[in-house]
Amino acid sequence: MKLSRRQLLAASTVAGASLAVPGVAAAAPNVVRRDRPALPSGIMSGDVSSNSAVVWSRTDRKARMVVDLTSHGRFDRAVRLCGPVTGPDQDFTAQVPLKGLRPGQRYDYRIAFEDAYGRRGESREGSFSTPGRNRGLSFVWTGDTAGQGYGINPDLGGMIAYKAMHDTRPDFFLHSGDNIYADGPIAATVAIPDGTVWKNVVTEEVSKVAETLAEYRGRYKYNLLDHNVRDLYADVPIVSQWDDHETLNNWYPGEILVDDNRYTEKRVDVLAARARQAFLEYLPMVHTAGRNRIYRKVSYGPLLDVFCLDMRTYRGANPTPATAGPVAMLSTEQAEWLVREAAASKATWKVIASDMPLGLLVPDGPLIEAVANGVGGAPGGREHEIAWVLSQFKKRKVRNAVWLTADVHYCAAHHYDPSRAAFTDFDPFWELVAGPVNAGTFGPNTLDPTFGPKAEFVKAADFPNQPPSGGNQFFGHVEIDPRTGVFTASLRDLFGKVLWTKDINPARR
Repeated sequence: MKLSRRQLLAASTVAGASLAVPGVAAAAPNVVRRDRPALPSGIMSGDVSSNSAVVWSRTDRKARMVVDLTSHGRFDRAVRLCGPVTGPDQDFTAQVPLKGLRPGQRYDYRIAFEDAYGRRGESREGSFSTPGRNRGLSFVWTGDTAGQGYGINPDLGGMIAYKAMHDTRPDFFLHSGDNIYADGPIAATVAIPDGTVWKNVVTEEVSKVAETLAEYRGRYKYNLLDHNVRDLYADVPIVSQWDDHETLNNWYPGEILVDDNRYTEKRVDVLAARARQAFLEYLPMVHTAGRNRIYRKVSYGPLLDVFCLDMRTYRGANPTPATAGPVAMLSTEQAEWLVREAAASKATWKVIASDMPLGLLVPDGPLIEAVANGVGGAPGGREHEIAWVLSQFKKRKVRNAVWLTADVHYCAAHHYDPSRAAFTDFDPFWELVAGPVNAGTFGPNTLDPTFGPKAEFVKAADFPNQPPSGGNQFFGHVEIDPRTGVFTASLRDLFGKVLWTKDINPARR
């Protein structure tokens, strides 16, 4: 195994763990015993880079996480990492950061938990590959899981769009937000306007809107009941973002729920803190500089850097369309971080993973929820921050930036060009929209002309809130050629059928 013991020792120290002697234990049969720790929610890896990753799992009792790490399936030569002890304060979840990995290497890992007597319980195996030079790269992205009351339907085979993504064998999966729908109860059946009935697996924790920490955690546990989701996560690293439904619909800091009688806790800041804790517990991600900061860069080798935005935590109150002055969306700190890091990036492509679209009008009743305000002319409201970012990208010669998003529950390809725009100080770019992956389908939304977007492709619902069984569930797929640098993007449906594709040639510095 091409892995430095010194480097892995450093990694285990970061995890607050000790490193056991490698290779001393042979693989035990994966037999679930009720007196041993189990793995009811599967395993995951996340934020994989050229030399690091994070692995995750959850058990059912107080226990210590144990990770066997090797390459090419040789668990007889594995290095064992003893991770943290988890308990009810973490909802029995645990994560271990791995550092000092080799670029361009496939790694296999096995996760189990040991109880206080050192008895090892159920184990599961997963894998990931670190990016390297002269290797191609592919990934999928989408958003919006278990929304509008559409949960795990056993008649459909569960959340089968996750299987369609898995079948493309991507290097990673970018979840663009709305990992859960904390504000959407899931009932045993849903009546569909076409006369059919949607059936759901149900649990007590999804029967009402989430308010308590336990209820937010329960939403993640619910999604992980689906075998399609668990299978994908075991084989494909996730890069996670969040948006509104991880907490509640269209929320912003400081909001008070005056008119929503479903909630006994009216302070959104309290709900958001609980939602954030559950998000960070249930999704493996790098905590940048020791901070639980959701916006971050994930470097995928010489071909790609992914800049994950957080358009929820720092925003101002939702404005009216007529608001002319600046309204926070990213915050000055995050906007400056994005420009600085994108300008410094040496990767061929810069994916700006935006949890909300730039040019689509997304209303919140009479207010504005996303960036676009629906008013032509100069930037207003939240458009100011995006205009500044785009102009700085042009000024600092940030080439090959593609914006990927979800949120609006249909798929589209938008090309932005200053020759069509009211605000013209930017270079042309693409914005690609995917989703939902297991939720109601809607759309299309109105395009705002401020940044000159043109819809090159749109596929939306046949009727509002169309169920996943209608087939109009969407994900995006990207493949980057290591020789030419061509960025081949496609939009695909529930079964993986390609609906639209585009080869985007890289501009050189």
